[in-house]
Amino acid sequence: MMSNRLLAHSSRLVARCSSTLHSKAAPAVMSQMQNEMPECEHQAPAYTGPSYEQILETRKTHLTPNLQAHFKKPLVIHAGRKQWLYDHEGRRYLDMFGGIVTVSVGHCHPKVNQALSEQTAKLWHTTNIYMHPKIHEYAERLVAKFPGDLKAVCFVNSGSEANDLAMLMARLHTGNQDILTFRNAYHGMSPYTMGLTAHSTWRYPLPGVNNGILHVMNPDPYQGVWGGAACRDSPVQTTRNCNCGPNDCQAGVQYYNELEQTFKYSLPRGKVAAMFAESIQGVGGTVQYPKGYLKRAAALVRANGGLFVADEVQTGFGRTGEHFWGFQAHDYTPDIVTMAKGIGNGFPLAAVVTTKEIAASLGMALHFNTYGGNPMASAVGIAVLDVIEEEQLQRNSLEVGTYFLNCLAELQQRYELIGDVRGKGLMIGVELVSDRETRAPLAAPHVLEIWEACKDMGVLYGRGGLHGNILSFRPPLCINYEDVELTLSILETVFEQHMSKRLRGWRAFSGRGFD
Repeated sequence: MMSNRLLAHSSRLVARCSSTLHSKAAPAVMSQMQNEMPECEHQAPAYTGPSYEQILETRKTHLTPNLQAHFKKPLVIHAGRKQWLYDHEGRRYLDMFGGIVTVSVGHCHPKVNQALSEQTAKLWHTTNIYMHPKIHEYAERLVAKFPGDLKAVCFVNSGSEANDLAMLMARLHTGNQDILTFRNAYHGMSPYTMGLTAHSTWRYPLPGVNNGILHVMNPDPYQGVWGGAACRDSPVQTTRNCNCGPNDCQAGVQYYNELEQTFKYSLPRGKVAAMFAESIQGVGGTVQYPKGYLKRAAALVRANGGLFVADEVQTGFGRTGEHFWGFQAHDYTPDIVTMAKGIGNGFPLAAVVTTKEIAASLGMALHFNTYGGNPMASAVGIAVLDVIEEEQLQRNSLEVGTYFLNCLAELQQRYELIGDVRGKGLMIGVELVSDRETRAPLAAPHVLEIWEACKDMGVLYGRGGLHGNILSFRPPLCINYEDVELTLSILETVFEQHMSKRLRGWRAFSGRGFD
C-alpha cells in the first residue's frame, strides 16, 4: 500500500508535470532558490591535510596512472555524512553516486561507525586459523537473506575477488571449463575476471584472458537488435515500438533464441561450467534485460551441466527497492551469488554465497583468504544489515527511486538529448543521445560539459556505458525526496543551458550562408 509520504510526493510529481515539464515556455534559467542546498545539521570539520597542489603532485609522481580522477579540476573529498560529501574548501555536494554504488546506508553512518569502533577496541585480526565470534554471527545473518539452499558463505574483500572465487567454484564443481557472460558486462579486473568483463576499455592485451570464456549477445531492449515498449521490469520503458502483450516479450524470445545458437554451435554439448549475469548491468550503463530472459537462460545453462551465477555487487542489499536481491525480480534462484560494495558501506568486504554441495568443491585443496571475514569487516556487515532493516532503506529505495524515475521520464519528454530512462529503485540510468531515432550516443565533449556543470552546482553522479554517455545515479539508500528535487532542478538548469548553447551554435552556423 502506498504510504502517505509517497502520495504527497506523487501529487508534487503531477504538479511538476503539469506546470514546467510539459510547458514549451519553461524558464531557461532556474531561480537561485531552486539550486540551493537543503539544510544539513552536520558540520564537517575543517580540512587540515596537505595542500591541493601537494596532492596533485603526489598523485602525479607516486600513484600509478590507472588512478584517474574525475573532472577537469579533480575534487579533494575529506569528509562525508549520510548523502553528503565535503571538499577541502568546505563545499558540500549531494552524492548521487555513492562511491560507485558502494555507500549503501550513508557516509559515516553513526551505527556502523560505532560497531567498527567497538570492534577495533577488542580485536582487529586473527585470520581464520582461529575462530572469532563475529564471522559466525554475520554468516548466520547474511545467509538468512537468501532463499532455498543458498546457505554457505565464503567472505572475501572485493567484487573482483568474489567473482574470481565463483569462477573457481563453478569449474571445480562441474568439472567443466567454459563460462558465458554478456557483451557489455562488468565482473571485475583481476586477471581471471577480466575475461568475464566485456568492455574493450577495461581489458589489457594479455594472452589467456579469454581462456574458456564466451561473450554472448547482450539482451538490451534499448540499444540491442530487438526491443520494445514493455520489455523491462521498470516504471519506465523504452520508446521503441512493439506488438507484444503484457506477458509476451518477443524481444526476450529473440535474444533467448540467439543464446541457444551459442550452445548449439560454440560449446561442447552438456559441458558448460557457468554463466554470469548482473541482475542489472552497472558499469555497462544500467542495462535491464527483457522480463523472463534470465530465468530461461538459467534453465538452459543447468540443462547443459552448468551453474548460474548472479552478480549482485551493485544490485544487492535493497538497492532495487522491490527486492533485497536483484535476481529475485527475475523469478529464479541462482546457484552462486556474489556481492560486494554496499555489503560494507565502503569497508572492504565481499562474499560468495552458494549451496553446501558447491562450496564443498573448495575442499579439494587448501584455500585461504587472509582478510576475508575478519572481525572488523564482520562487525560492519552486521551493522549494515541492521541499518537497512531499522531505517527501512529498501522501502525508501523503492519509493524515492520510483518517484525519481518518473520525474526523469518527464524530463525525457522535454529534452531531446535524453534517449532513455531506465532502472529500478535507486539503480538508475539516463542515456544521452545525439539522435533519438538512431539512438546514437551524445558526443563525449557534450556529456562531459553536462557532467562538469552539475558538479559545479553541487550534485555528483557517475557515467556508464561503453561511450560514457549514460548518467548513473546510485546514491546512498538514505536519500530523500528533497534530494531528488535538488538533483532534478540542477539537471533541468544544465539541460536548458546545454540546449540553448546548441541552438545558438546552430543559428550562428546557419546564418553564415554559402559564398
